[in-house]
Amino acid sequence: MNMETVPWELIQKCVVVLISVSLFWKIIKYMCGLLKVEKEPVTVLVTGAAGQIGYALAPMIARGVMLGPDQPVILHLLDIEPASESLKGVKMELVDAAFPLLKGVVATTDVVEACKDVNVAVMLGGFPRKEGMERKDVMSKNVSIYKAQASALEQHAAEDCKVLVVANPANTNALILKEYAPSIPEKNITCLTRLDHNRALGQISERLSVHVGDVKNVIIWGNHSSTQYPDVNHATVTTNSGNKSVRAAVNDDNWLNNEFISIIQQRGAAIIKARKLSSALSAASAACDHVHDWLLGTPKGTWVSMGVYCDGSYGIQPGLIYSFPVTCENGQWKIVQGLEIDKVSREKMENTAQELIEEKELAKSCLN
Repeated sequence: MNMETVPWELIQKCVVVLISVSLFWKIIKYMCGLLKVEKEPVTVLVTGAAGQIGYALAPMIARGVMLGPDQPVILHLLDIEPASESLKGVKMELVDAAFPLLKGVVATTDVVEACKDVNVAVMLGGFPRKEGMERKDVMSKNVSIYKAQASALEQHAAEDCKVLVVANPANTNALILKEYAPSIPEKNITCLTRLDHNRALGQISERLSVHVGDVKNVIIWGNHSSTQYPDVNHATVTTNSGNKSVRAAVNDDNWLNNEFISIIQQRGAAIIKARKLSSALSAASAACDHVHDWLLGTPKGTWVSMGVYCDGSYGIQPGLIYSFPVTCENGQWKIVQGLEIDKVSREKMENTAQELIEEKELAKSCLN
C-alpha cells in the first residue's frame, strides 16, 4: 500500500493517537515522580572531624560515596574544644558546597549531642603516639577517650548503630569501645583494615599493569599495624585470557613473600615520610568503602577485609578484634570460612594475633 491510497483522515487519527500516548506517558511519569518518597536521612557521626581525615571524609559522605547516590545524610561532627574553630570552618565549607544529599550538619564538642540518634559512627578521634611516649601512655589516653564516647553512643545512638573505629591502635580502640558499650552488639563494632586491603589491591594492579578493579580477594589478617599479614594466596586477577591466581600472574614468589608484604606493612610510614603528614585521602576513601560494603553488600564472589570481633575462626583466639576476609549482606558481615592456610601464613597470622593479645592486656591494665 502506498501513501497515495491511505486516507488523509486515517493519518490524522494516527498522529492524534501517538500524541495522546506520548502525553499520557508523560503524565504517568510526572505522577510517579510526585508519589516517589525520598529516603529518610541517615545520621552519620564523624569524631575527630576537624582533622585531616575528617576534612577529606565529610564531603565524601555528603556526596553519597559512603551510603549511595540517593541516600540523604545528616552529619554530626565532633572534635575537642581546642579544635572548635576549625570544626566550625569545616561546617561552613559543607554548607557552602551545597551538597544535595546533605540534610543537616551538627558541629559540636559535646559528645552527647554528637551521638544523639546516629545510625553510623566513624571514630577518627584518638590520641596519637608522640615521641618519647610509652605504649601504655598512649593506651591510657585512648581508654579515656573511648570510654566517654562508647558510653555516649550506648545511651544516645540509634538502635542498631554501626560503628567503625579508624583511630590507632584501631583494633584495640574498637575493643575498648566494646567494653564500655556492652549493649551495642559485637557485630556492630568494627575497625578499619580496608585501607591496607586497598593498598594491597593497588600494589598488585601496578605490578601487573591492570586496572585495580580487575584484582580481588586479597586478605589482610590481624592487626592494623606493621605485623599485619597481607595475603594473596586466594587472590585473583582478570586478564585478557581469563581469571588467574595472583601468584600465577605475578610469577615472582620472592616479591610476593617479601617486598610486597613489607610495602603494605610500611605504607603508612612511607606516606608520612613523603608528605610529612599521615594518610588522609586514602584513609577517608577506605572508610567509605568499609561502610558502603557493610551496609549495602559486597559483590557476589568478592570479599573484603574488616577488623571484626573474633569468634575463634581460623584458630585465632576469640575476643580479639582481628582482621578477616568477610562478605556482607543486609547490613551484616560474615567471615569467609574454609580457606586453606599454609604453614607460612599460619605463622604470620599467629604473630599478628599475639600482638593483639598483648595490646588487649595493656588496655586491660589501663582500665583498672
